[in-house]
Amino acid sequence: MSNKLFENANTALHGLLKDGMTIMAGGFGLCGIPEHCILAVRDSGVKNLTVISNNCGVDDFGLGIMLQTRQIRKMISSYVGENKTFEKQYLDGELELELNPQGTLAERIRAGGAGIPAFYTKTAYGTVLSEGKETREFDGEPYVMEFGLFADLAIVKAWKADKAGNLVYRKTARNFNPIMATAARITVAEVEEIVEVGELAAEDIHTPGIFVQRLFKGGAYEKRIERRTTREVAA
Repeated sequence: MSNKLFENANTALHGLLKDGMTIMAGGFGLCGIPEHCILAVRDSGVKNLTVISNNCGVDDFGLGIMLQTRQIRKMISSYVGENKTFEKQYLDGELELELNPQGTLAERIRAGGAGIPAFYTKTAYGTVLSEGKETREFDGEPYVMEFGLFADLAIVKAWKADKAGNLVYRKTARNFNPIMATAARITVAEVEEIVEVGELAAEDIHTPGIFVQRLFKGGAYEKRIERRTTREVAA
C-alpha cells in the first residue's frame, strides 16, 4: 500500500492541476463539498476549467469563489439557481453551461466510473435538452442517448477514512461524492477524521480505497446551509 496521506489540500493537489483540465467536485448544494480543495484550486490560479458538479455553490462560497476569479470556462451541472455570478457570466456569454436533469447527471457520472461510454434514458426527450442528441425507440418508447462522464481529477469530501483511503460519508454528504470518486483519473479526498487500517468495518465503507489516490485531514469546516427554511411550531 503506497502512502496516500498528505498534509493539506495544497500538498495533496500538488502536480495535479493544469489549465484546461476537467474537475469533478462532490457535494449537493453546499452539503458535503470539498471546501479546502476548492480553495486550493482557486489559489493555484489554474484557468479554463471544465467543472462537473451538481451546482456551482453560491456567490461567495463553494465553487462560486472560482467564478469570481473567472477560472471556470464550462460547468456541467443540474442546478444553477442560487448563484448571481453564474447567472451574469452565463448571460454575458463568458461561461458555457451544459445543463442536465439531476438523475441524468448522476447516471452519467456513475456510467463514467463503471466504464460505460453511453446509455439511453427517457428523461429530457422532447425538450431542448435533447436537441442534437441521438434518440432511439425501445419497446415503442423514445429514449435519449447520454454519454458517460470521466474527469482528470475528482475532489470529494468524506467524514472518515482509513490510511488506505477507504471512505465513509456521513448522512446526506453521501450524495455525488461516492460516484465522483470512481469517475476520475485521480481522486483527492478530504476528510474529518483518519483512522488506522482495520478500524472501519468493511460493511460501513462507501468508497473503497482503490479509487482514492490522495487523502488529507481537513479542519474548521464551515458547512454552510445554502437556504435555511423553517416553519412555525403549532401552538
